[in-house]
Parts: sequence; structure tokens; C-alpha cells
Amino acid sequence: MANPVDSADSSHVRMKPGEPGPHAGLNGWAFRLLVAATGATFTGHVLMLPLVPLWAVRGGAGDVGAGATTAVFMFTTVVVQLAMPWLLDHGGYRWTFPVGALLLAVPTPLFLLTGELWALIAISVARGVGFGMVTVVGAALAARLVRREQIGRAAGYYGLAGGIPNIVALSTGVWLALEIGFGPVFWIAAIAPLIGAVLAFGIRQPDGGGSGPAPDAAPGRGTAPPPSGPASYLVLAVPLLLMLVAAVASSAIVTFLAIPLEEAATVAAAALLAYGVFSVASRWWAGMLGDRHGRPVLLIPGVAAVVLGMALAAAAVWPAAAGWAGPGAMGTVAVVAGAALFGAGFGAVQNDTLVVMFRRIGPARYGAASAAWNIGIDAGTGAGALGLGVVIQYLGYGPAFALTAVAMAVCLPNAAAVARRTG
Repeated sequence: MANPVDSADSSHVRMKPGEPGPHAGLNGWAFRLLVAATGATFTGHVLMLPLVPLWAVRGGAGDVGAGATTAVFMFTTVVVQLAMPWLLDHGGYRWTFPVGALLLAVPTPLFLLTGELWALIAISVARGVGFGMVTVVGAALAARLVRREQIGRAAGYYGLAGGIPNIVALSTGVWLALEIGFGPVFWIAAIAPLIGAVLAFGIRQPDGGGSGPAPDAAPGRGTAPPPSGPASYLVLAVPLLLMLVAAVASSAIVTFLAIPLEEAATVAAAALLAYGVFSVASRWWAGMLGDRHGRPVLLIPGVAAVVLGMALAAAAVWPAAAGWAGPGAMGTVAVVAGAALFGAGFGAVQNDTLVVMFRRIGPARYGAASAAWNIGIDAGTGAGALGLGVVIQYLGYGPAFALTAVAMAVCLPNAAAVARRTG
């Protein structure tokens, strides 16, 4: 994967003692292996997201049982993410990515052996452990393997590696399973993270993989040391809140948008595709601009885009009710544009909140920042799916979507405060 090369990456630059060498950073093999391992591992994860519930229904589990497989998977993921800072501080950088990828890979073919709900849930628990490990250590490594001035771009490229599988594999996995059978797709979903595990074994840590900071982690002259103890988590509170509320809002698009558009399948597909493409692209762009300017340039515009995009989507689906034939021409434009605008804002918020957390907590606690950020996404998505489902049942799709827009609008002053204090 070709990365832009700046003066800090050039081999002729004289490095300071203790700094990463010319083969480190964005152009180093360690970071390239991380990007490749992340793409392969997330491909296996994304392929199975819609297939496990579908497999459960085919096994006679019913809608509640199908939902339970995903719920247990995400619950296990969050529980493991809570433990990851401790693991990473005790040598976990050496082994958690490859082991996590293996836990995603090895149990996957076992789905083919049974349709019993208890067995599917047990397999989902094992895979959830692996996903919880990979998500936290992957984001932390993206920051540890580069110099401080490259963290924004590193987070952006890491976001590309994890986001592109969502665009490509989320829909094609279901199509392949229905066209050629579940067996081949399950094996692909097993082999992909297995490749990720092999690649991750080759990642060399900047300090040998221990718990200490990366080589360029020492504070500069006149720079206050990062907080320690409970105070280190307090500095994450506001960016974590932004990520949590944005993730709750994203569940409106990912989980519920296609339901009122059932009679307009092409519109639903276009909206979800626009959401995916724009979220991945803006996450990368936010990293590039953030490094160039030394601050989260797109955080405030990102929150504003989330608000406006969700408002457009809410307006488009507001008339949705039983027997609704879908939006007209103006509604179609509004829902696709809204999903695209929301995706662009969500990607920017994802990247900038992660970078802010890394910079606030310091290199020695990157694992804690990564865990908090990942928990914000996963817990917010799960809580949003559950809470919005209740709101939709009583108020309808339009009001539920509008509530998430209001919640993000309330967060605009917080986004401004974060952007102002981060440099």
C-alpha cells in the first residue's frame, strides 16, 4: 500500500537518538503489515456479520435467536475490550492481534456443523473474544508504530483497512452465500483472518513489544507529561461522549434505514453504499488534514454533517408507515444525500476522536485510549439499535432519526471545546 512520503519519512533525514529509524512510521514494514493484517481480519469479521443470524434462522432459531447471536458477539467484544488495557500493559502487544485473529478464524467453520442455537452462541462468544482483542490492539498499534506527527494519518489508514471490508464484504457475503452456498463463504471468512494472524506475527514492536511507550514517546521540552491514574481516563470523557453519541446515531442508518425502504430496495442500497464510501473516505481525509494542521480540523464540521445528514434522512422517512411505497423523487435524493452526509461526518468524528484520545492520554496509555474508543463505538451501536428500536415502535422512523440529530446537535459545543484544546 503506497503511502504519501513526507520529509519526516525520507531516509536521508538525520534521526535523533531514540527516534524510529527511516524504515519506521507510515512507510515502515511494521505499519504496512498492520494495515494488511487489519484488512484481512476485518474481511472475515464483516462477511459473518449478516450470515450468522441468517444461518441461525435457517436452523430454526427464529428472529429472537438470530438477534441473540449478534448480541452475544457484541457483548463479549465489549467485555474483552474492557480487559485489553491491562493485557497490553503486561506484554499484550506481542500476541493479542495474532491470537485475536486466530479466534476469529478457527471457530468459523464450526458453524457448518450445527444449527443449534446454543452452539451458534458458543461459537459467537469465542469469535467475540477475538474481535475484542483485534479492535483494541489494532488501533493502539496504528499509533505506536508511527511518530507523533503521523498519528492522524496512521489512524486514517487504519480506518481504511477496517472500513473497506465493510463496503465490499457486507453485501457480497450474503449474495455469495445465497448463490454458491454458505460453506464456501464460511471458509473464506475463516481463511481471511488466518492470513491476518500470520501477517500480524511479523509486526515488530518499536520497543520490542513491551508495555512501554514507542521510541518517540518522551515528552518534548516544555511539554506537560500525560496524566496518570484515574485522571488519565477523565481526559478521555468528552471525546468518548462524542464517539458514543455518534455511534448511537449510526445505528439508525445501519440497522433501521433499510426497513422503511423495503419497497424501494435500490434506494436503500444506494443510501447504505453512500454511507459506507463517504465514512471511509472522510476518515482518511480527517487524518491527513489533522496531521497537516496539528489539530482535529474536521471534528466540528463532522459533527455538523452528522446532524444535517440525519435530519435529511429523518425528513425522507417521516411518512413511513404500514404500506408505505417509499420516498418519491425528492425523498430519494434526501435519503441518499443524508446517508452520504452522515457517513462523511461519522468518519471524521471517528478519526478525530481517536487521535484526540491518543494525544491526551500519552503513548504509554495508547491501549487504554483504544479500548475506550472501541467501547464507545460498539456499546453505542448496540445501545442505539436497542433504544431506537423502542422509539421507532412508539413514534416511528422519522421522529426516532430526528432525536439522534438533536442529540448530536447538543454535542456541538463539546466538539468545539475538544477542537479548541487539542493541538
